[in-house]
Amino acid sequence: RFAVSVGYWKDPYIQYFVRQAKERKAPEINRGKSVCYYARVHGVSYLIQAFLKKTECNCQIVNLGAGMDTLFWRLKDENLLPRKYFEVDFPMIVARKIHNIKSKPPLSKPIMESHSGDSLLIDSHSLDSSRYSLVGADLRFSSDLEEKLKKHNLDTHLPTLLVAECVLVYMTPQQSANLLKWAASTFPVAMFINYEQVNMTDRFGQIMIENLQRRQCNLAGVEVCRSLDSQKERLLLNGWETAHAIDMMKVYSFLPQADVKRIEGLEFLDEKELFEQLMQHYCICWASKDSSNL
Repeated sequence: RFAVSVGYWKDPYIQYFVRQAKERKAPEINRGKSVCYYARVHGVSYLIQAFLKKTECNCQIVNLGAGMDTLFWRLKDENLLPRKYFEVDFPMIVARKIHNIKSKPPLSKPIMESHSGDSLLIDSHSLDSSRYSLVGADLRFSSDLEEKLKKHNLDTHLPTLLVAECVLVYMTPQQSANLLKWAASTFPVAMFINYEQVNMTDRFGQIMIENLQRRQCNLAGVEVCRSLDSQKERLLLNGWETAHAIDMMKVYSFLPQADVKRIEGLEFLDEKELFEQLMQHYCICWASKDSSNL
């Protein structure tokens, strides 16, 4: 929300989900994080849009651990909606998101506009329209997840893009392996995008872990975040045919340079080294399974 308010990228919907923070963090942390978010949003969006164009939107997206993400609304604005867009998170998070959607017309109107057929299904822990579904489920139990998604008309024969941003790291390696295995075995044509930590065994990574532990935040799956190779290996061992991983510094170097120049002028950053270290400790991984050579 802070990065959007400063102008790193445009997101007219985040204001309806997240209140503006009152306090400001130290500039180097703020700017480092804002640029990291900028690279994350653009890197993930690039892959999502490539998938939508390749399938001509004749596909579905399953956003795992979606939280207060606004991607559905932004894709609708760009006329890039897939056949159906699913979001999954804990029932408590989903209830909060449904409350926001129901009480804010700029959020509910696009769902109604894209809906066709019978009346919208909505209760305290799920929302289902013809193009958008919000499902309360625990990702650690894939049979329960599959059952709930199918109840909301998940089509396993459609090309499917699954997105997980800072989600798998909160599960044990076995739990995330089960989820990846379920996704790879359920959809014949699929792509998985994972954004999370990497290089976590060095000193900087250890400090990140300690800082999170002090805030009672346990990274149960951090051992898989040893390296780019360990990230790719996890995907390949759990049924995916191809896997790629690059750190965020690399992603940053691929972004349109004119825009990078613009955002670098938004806030003064003294600690360039700290920023680079932060970027080297996050990565984007993507994997695919492609029975029809898409």
